[in-house]
Amino acid sequence: MTPPTGSLAGMRILIVGGGGGGIGSAVTRRLASLGARLAIADIDPTRASDAAAEVAASGSTASGFSVDVRDAAQLTRLVSDTVATLGGLDAVVTVVGGQVAFVPSARLHEMRDEDWDTMYEINLRYVARLVRFVLPHFLAQKHGVIVSVGSVTGFMGAPGQGAYGVMKAGLVSLARTVGAEYAADGIRMNVVAGGAISTPVANAETVDWVEEIPMGRTGTPDEVAAAVAYLCSPESRYMTGQQIVIDGGVSSRGPFH
Repeated sequence: MTPPTGSLAGMRILIVGGGGGGIGSAVTRRLASLGARLAIADIDPTRASDAAAEVAASGSTASGFSVDVRDAAQLTRLVSDTVATLGGLDAVVTVVGGQVAFVPSARLHEMRDEDWDTMYEINLRYVARLVRFVLPHFLAQKHGVIVSVGSVTGFMGAPGQGAYGVMKAGLVSLARTVGAEYAADGIRMNVVAGGAISTPVANAETVDWVEEIPMGRTGTPDEVAAAVAYLCSPESRYMTGQQIVIDGGVSSRGPFH
């Protein structure tokens, strides 16, 4: 099943982290509004079911699933349950990630091994696992889309966020590999790299450096969601292994002003 050009109507999409508020909730609402049928995964089963109920109330189709992205067995089951529930799977969106909510900021020499490992598990390892788990399904049907929410820290130095930046850089490398190896099979992967995005978790961290953003404000979850929707849609069908940067111009400016 390939959706019509310029539409997500009928597309079956798994959103990992779609019930947690902020960017995840914005992505869920956006994809549902464009006609996608959704599987919404969250570590909190209540958040997942509430998000699915909200989508259903708007007239779209959604199911909620509880998953700990650090558990490979749960991720495998999530893919199979999604396929069974939605009758197939056309796209996967990974939103789970971040640093502020999981480990404290620290310079590299001060970072603990366990914090580095947490950044790996939450930001990169689960995405790589999901990609590996969905590829056989996508290969069998000769199409599939993967979109990951990344960060400008993946290509810019970010004091206190070294491990986070390394993992977000890894997402882009993973997308490039998918692009190089599977484009001929109708499978593509891209990344949305966000800058300072206003969410309940991130707001406390970004308020002090809004003045450094050329646009003079933080981005919104809806702006990230719009980019995710574009990368899920057939409108971006000639894009793979790339990233779209949503940062208000932060990565374009130099140190002099």
